[in-house]
Amino acid sequence: MKGGEQVYPNLEAELARHDISKTEIAEFLGVRQATVYDKLNGNSSIKLDEALAIKREFFSELNMEYLFKKR
Repeated sequence: MKGGEQVYPNLEAELARHDISKTEIAEFLGVRQATVYDKLNGNSSIKLDEALAIKREFFSELNMEYLFKKR
């Protein structure tokens, strides 16, 4: 998959559905907003601990397989 494409469509949809910005995710993870964009667009990998933290903090009701399913 080329960088710049939406790699995690379910995560993107849930962020929009819950009105959670990529800036909020960046602040929560302690990274730059550009880093979050890189991770969501496939230019960089989401680490397991980051995925778990995002799920626990923002989407505890959803399962990991759904949330981080790649396109």
